[in-house]
This record gives sequence, structure tokens and C-alpha cells, in this order.
Amino acid sequence: MSQQGYTVSEEQWITLNDGTRLATRIWMPEGSETAPVPTVLEFLPYRKRGGTDPRDESTYPVFAEAGIAGVRVDIRGSGESGGVIDGEYTPQELSDACEVIDWISNQTWSNGNVGMMGISWGGFNCLQVAALKPEALKAVISIASTVDRYNDDIHYKNGCHLSAQLSWAATMLAYQSRSPDPALVGDKWKEMWLERLENEPFFMEEWIEHQRRDEFWKHGSICEDFEGFPIPALVIAGWADGYRNTPVKAVEGIGDKAFALIGPWVHKYPHFAYPKPRADFHGEAIAWWKHWLCGESNSAAATPQMRAFILDGPRPRLRREEDPGYWVAKPSWTPPEMQPMSIDVTGELSFSQEGPGVGSIFVRSPLDTGTASGEWFTLKPDAEMAGDQRIDDAGALVFDSVPLNEEAVYLGQPKITLDVSCAADWENLVVRLVDVHPDGTATRVTYGVLNLAHRDSYEQPTAMPSGEMTQVTMTLDACGYRFAPGHKIRLAISTSSWPLILPSPDAPGLTIDTASLRLALPMIGEHEHIDVAQPDNPNPLPTYTMHTSSKTRRNVDRDLVTGFTNYRVYEDTGLEEHPQNGLRSQEIRDEIWSISPDDPASMTGQSRWTTHFERDGWSASTKTNSKISCTRDEWIISGSVTAFEAGEEVFHRSYEKRQRRDFM
Repeated sequence: MSQQGYTVSEEQWITLNDGTRLATRIWMPEGSETAPVPTVLEFLPYRKRGGTDPRDESTYPVFAEAGIAGVRVDIRGSGESGGVIDGEYTPQELSDACEVIDWISNQTWSNGNVGMMGISWGGFNCLQVAALKPEALKAVISIASTVDRYNDDIHYKNGCHLSAQLSWAATMLAYQSRSPDPALVGDKWKEMWLERLENEPFFMEEWIEHQRRDEFWKHGSICEDFEGFPIPALVIAGWADGYRNTPVKAVEGIGDKAFALIGPWVHKYPHFAYPKPRADFHGEAIAWWKHWLCGESNSAAATPQMRAFILDGPRPRLRREEDPGYWVAKPSWTPPEMQPMSIDVTGELSFSQEGPGVGSIFVRSPLDTGTASGEWFTLKPDAEMAGDQRIDDAGALVFDSVPLNEEAVYLGQPKITLDVSCAADWENLVVRLVDVHPDGTATRVTYGVLNLAHRDSYEQPTAMPSGEMTQVTMTLDACGYRFAPGHKIRLAISTSSWPLILPSPDAPGLTIDTASLRLALPMIGEHEHIDVAQPDNPNPLPTYTMHTSSKTRRNVDRDLVTGFTNYRVYEDTGLEEHPQNGLRSQEIRDEIWSISPDDPASMTGQSRWTTHFERDGWSASTKTNSKISCTRDEWIISGSVTAFEAGEEVFHRSYEKRQRRDFM
């Protein structure tokens, strides 16, 4: 298909060395056969057709008009690509990506220089592929990604089991079960589909086998060899997303080859993310690619190492469309000077190096404490974001400062040190930093979680010494925040944050020595206020025909008869039709988490998905069901996939696994 200044094609296939064909969508600038161009690769399992079409169509035409080719490739076993996926960021996947980069660099239209970019999965693998040093890969843009797969991804966090691990396993089981499009692969679509259904893994079976930070998680974690990272990386994230630590860790670890941009956003590209203000990602990216792939001297050459949006007291809302704040820059990033706080004799949180505290306090939070925590992985600026923290503060040990006389501005990762004792082998420790507005409204600034068995090592966890006070240090997630005069700084400590993290097997509670508590806040230090350009187009995503409307519901139900708390999420994308290729698609997620506030073994999670593709005279659907429950000693997981052609069942498969809890 020809457009003004470029062409778009899905007719080119990339054949790998083992014969597997990968499907592509390529945006090619006009004249590239006679004047070769740089290329940007995005390599994903999320389907270029019936998946990421809107965001692809918002960006790659703009790149092509600027003289940059875009190659969007579905990884093995995804979309219309052949083969079967074998896991997440596997050696096979990364090897395939290197082959694709080599293929691109050898095309007549390529100038030999390739960039790689992506958000989430694509942000992960572009960093991981870069670490393998393919010759033609010259720069990357990584959005909402991680440098440490164990501690800053969707599976485990500092030894705590994220509920998002089941949610993500359920998502991938649903995504990978979707059919290829017959309009692209012809009559072999069903054969390809059945091969996938028969052989695709239930990812959580593998993930739950690796509850420690072992070699499985070290693979693909570029923090294992920051010094060896070879090329420039623009690392982008949002404060409202679970991947907020990565830009800070990247610039601290990679050094002067890494550049950070952190906005107020959820898990979306910056040119259409919420909360606003947005950033002109297209302008940023084009300058970046022109500089590193073409040698052009432009604004990318003078990019400050750290650019961050400082949140200025946003209030929890039903939908956070725009957050107050301002942009700052640091030409180079160094670890910040830390401002101490401690507990004084009155029980207040004070700016003191050493407070005497108020003695030892026992805290055992109800197991349903945490329903205001939002999602770990946020896609919308609604209830997926943390709400008013007063709901969760009721189940926590809370210390407030006096109202501030002057502003306090922080950028970086807070730390807390305290002495705790535990009657069982381990317990979860949850720490939240909260902005208390003058009217009492409580905004979560940042938080941290820690499985206390992992207090000294994520590779070799050890039981807590029974009944003995033990010093523990925890690093909270990164933040950029201004506490205004008249506001209070709140420190909230609990043993639950449900359903964000799953409970410990005994939930024994903790005794905390308040005199030992030391909070260290990262002072912003020297910086300059800057402007970050916003996109000219306030609605950059294309709109497609909607045959049925989308729906979102999120409910917390506390049954006062049974004692159970139920947390339910329902998402329906609606039936959507692409205006050019005519493919109609729909996805429905129905997820529920349940727990009794006094029984950790009562915890259950279930995520049901329905996916549907259709054209006139053809349809393919799947229904998947993923579950987790536990005993004191085991995790119990299961999954199933049922596939339908034209409404008739053509396939069914079930998965089930029991896994011993390993300090988890």
C-alpha cells in the first residue's frame, strides 16, 4: 500500500536459518532503493495485525516520512509467524532477533545501521539483544522495561510473589492461543493454529519453579554486566507504572551511554499516555535515530542524562487525566544525597538522624489490606492507579510528620532501615511513602515490598531468627515528588498489600523497634527546570470501527457473612474492525482474587480470558482459564485452553502443577 512519502507492506517474510518464517509489516520511505535508509525494528509477540496496529500506525508512518524505515516483526509462534513460542526472552527469541537485524542490514534499502525499540516486551528484548552486540545494532529506545528480571518485572519483587504473575501468565496464554489470519497465511492458518495450541507453554509453570533469583532470571538481566553494554540507550518510564525503577538503574549502571526520561505516565508510549502531560515521542525518537543511525548532529547529542517530571501533589481521582508538576533535568546523574528521617519521642516522623522512637510495636495487617494499591502493571489512569491511601492506612502502622513549613522535593529511590522480629521463618514487609494533603487526602508517592527471608540475598534466602530483632534495609521504588508546604509526609508500614502481593504462609506479623527506624529520602539536588515538548496531535492513535462498545468494571466486595474479600476486574475491548484489512477482534478479561483476612491459605486467584477474531464467513475464538491457590507449603496452579472455529470446539488442553514454596 502506497502512502505519501512511503509504502506499507505485509508481503515480506523473513526466513530464519532453521526455516521458520517470520511475518513483517514494513514502512518504507520512498527512494530508499537508491538512497539507503536507517531502520528501526520492533520485535514482539503481541501481533502486528489484531494487536499493536493502532500504536504502530501512530508512529511508523511518521518515522517513514522522516526517512527512517520501520520493521515490525511478530516473534516466532505469534501473529502470522511460524513456529511456537518457547517462553519469555529465551535464547531462541534473542537469537532470532539477531538474525532479523542481520537480515535488515543486508537489504539493498538499508544503510547498514539498525535501531531497536519497544515498550514492555519490546523494551526488554531490545536491551537484551543489544547486550549480545549484533554488529548492525547501533542504538535502542527502551520504554517500560527492566534491567533486573527478578526484582523489577511482573513476577517477583524483592522475594514477594506478585499477583501480576498469574495475571500475566493468563494474558500470555490467551494472547498466544490466538489464530493466525487466513488473509495473510492462506489455508495453512488452521494447521499453524493447532500446532501452537498443542505446543505453547503455560508460562507460569516455568516461572513458579524459579522462586529465587537464580540463573533463569539472571538470563536477560543486563544488570549482570552493565559494563559490557555496548550502545546508547534512551530508557523511558512513567511514575504510574511498575517499571519506574529502570531509568534510574540504567543511568547508574550503564553510565554515560544511558539517558533517562521519566514522566507521570502509565504503561504506554509517551505521546498518548496518561496522566498528562505527554511527551513528543516522535520528535524525540526521530532526533535519536538520526543522530545515532545517520551521524546527524542534532538535539539528541545534547540530551541530559536525566529528565524527570516532578509530581506536585496529585490527588487520587477516579481518573487521573493530568497530574500537576514540572520537568527537571540533570546533565549527568549521580546517586542523590539522602535526607534522614526518624521517629521522635512523640511518635512523629521527623527530619532527624536519630530519633528515640516510641518502643517496639507489633503489626499484623488484615490480609485484605492493600485494595487501594492499584495494579502493579497499569494501562489506564483509573482504578489501576493507587487510590486514596487512607483505606490501606487503616491496616498499617502509620507515622506522620508535622505539616511542612517549606517544600521538600525528591528524585530517586528512598531507603529505610529498621529492626524487626518475626515469630515464623518469614513475613512480608510493606512500606509506603504517602503525601497527606491538608484535608487528609492521602496520595501514595512510592512504596517497597520485601520478603524478609530475602533480606540479605535473593539467591540464597534464609529464615528469620525466631523472636530476635534483625536489622533490615529496604530500597523503595523510584519517585520524583514535591511535598508542598502544609502537607505531611507519612510512613505506613504493613505486612500485607493484597492483591498486589500474595501472603506469606503463616502471616505471623512483625514486631518493629521504632527507635531503629531510619528513613532516607533522595534529595533532588542541583537541577534545572526544562520544557519537554508535547505532541502536536492530542489524539495520535487512529480510530477503528467499533461494532460493540468497550466495558471496564473493578469492584471490591467484603462479604460480612463469610468473611471473604473479593477483588474483581472485568475488561472488554469491544468488537473492533480494522478499516484497511477488515479483521474484527475482541478480548475479554474476567479476573477475581479472594482472601479471608485471617487465613493466608484461603487466597485464590482466577483469570478467565476470551479472545475472538472474525471475518465474513470465518471466525476463530479461544477461552482460557488460569488459576492459583496455595497451602502452607505449596503453590497450586492450573490453566486450560479451549479453541473454537465458527463456534465449534476444535481443541482443548489443560495444565496443572503443584510447586513447593521455596521461602515464598
